[in-house]
Amino acid sequence: MRAGLLVAALIASIAGTAWAQGASPYTVVGDAISQPLADKPGDPARGRAIVANRSVGLCLLCHSGPIPEERFQGNLAPSLAGAGGRWSVAQLRLRIVDGARLNPDTIMPPYYRTTGLQRVAKPFEGKTILTAEQIEDVVAYLATLKE
Repeated sequence: MRAGLLVAALIASIAGTAWAQGASPYTVVGDAISQPLADKPGDPARGRAIVANRSVGLCLLCHSGPIPEERFQGNLAPSLAGAGGRWSVAQLRLRIVDGARLNPDTIMPPYYRTTGLQRVAKPFEGKTILTAEQIEDVVAYLATLKE
């Protein structure tokens, strides 16, 4: 029951975020997306801000992370601490773009997939939750977390 309430809260929270227009194409090879989604490298400081922001990334709703100033971090998903030591940049990118490719039962939203979604409100159809640049920023931040 607790997970169901969390998913409902997550969906309600995401509905209030500024969704980006359609996704650029990407190629999944194995458990990774090796090519960056954006033309410029991600910025770890901007990525940290997205992860910490409760109305953009919403990461800390489910995950905990090494962001001590943020209270009430989640415990339903793996800690983000050490993420850069556990996964490569390409693996991190796929986990954010579309974690369901790796775990079909995940409650994590696909931050960059626009197809095959269910119950998407009309104003958000065909739009990504995060932009390509924001995905690259989050990936750059998570890659710095070596534990």
